[in-house]
Amino acid sequence: MKVRLLVTETCPKFLWLMLSIFLFSPFIAYAGTLTYLSASCLAIDPLTPTTIYAGTRSGVFKSTDGGGNWTPVNTGLTDLPVASLAIDPLTPDTVYVGTQYGGVFKSTDGGDSWTQVSTGLTDLPVASLAIDPLTPGTVYAGTHYGGIFKSTNGGDSWTQVSIELTGVFIDFLVIDPLTPATIYAGIWNGGIYKSTNEGDSWMEAGTGLTDRQVNSLAIDPFTSTTIYAGTRYGGVFKSTNGGDDWTAVNTGLTDEMSVAYLYKPLHSPHNGFTSSS
Repeated sequence: MKVRLLVTETCPKFLWLMLSIFLFSPFIAYAGTLTYLSASCLAIDPLTPTTIYAGTRSGVFKSTDGGGNWTPVNTGLTDLPVASLAIDPLTPDTVYVGTQYGGVFKSTDGGDSWTQVSTGLTDLPVASLAIDPLTPGTVYAGTHYGGIFKSTNGGDSWTQVSIELTGVFIDFLVIDPLTPATIYAGIWNGGIYKSTNEGDSWMEAGTGLTDRQVNSLAIDPFTSTTIYAGTRYGGVFKSTNGGDDWTAVNTGLTDEMSVAYLYKPLHSPHNGFTSSS
């Protein structure tokens, strides 16, 4: 099983480790808890990290005590299989959900209610979401075989910004925290693509990347030209020049590992974490 976690850079290390164990165990929605239902994505409130959202095939669940207890928060969410989550970094009560068939939904009250915000967005599965950290009304959505879409008004309308990337599986999106015009897209069986103009055009960025099945991406929050890529069969790759060149960094990892999550903590820039499946 491949799991993508959307974790804020302010999440404490111990909390991330707890959540990693949680998500890679089976859980299901039952009586407001998670038991035997796999979570496909996760988002943590950047200001209140004990508030966590988990996306599952039964919708969104929310915890306000660091994962101790979970409550379904699906009012207005008409398409329950959730593939991606993103939290507005400046207004954390605003949460976006990418679904399997219904496009994108948005909550402005911490998940209490949801409204579909998919005008201009196809009904293809939305596998990844990324929010501009400086202008959070700008949101990007990566889809299965429909390319990348962009909204500049908080999801009210969407425009396709990746003619080069239609017909591929956009598995992960990440935005440069220091230069948000720079965006990276991890593509299943397609490597990594990069845009330096807010998604208007894309170019391949993958010299040295021997495994083109990219599951996850992470950017160093202090040195944003340093990027890590998790792959299906090749483990972790690292670039120190903004994606121009990549080198495998797998000491301690087996070649067979599928790296589904990468995390570069803000509070500890010399450490990093990876989860595999």
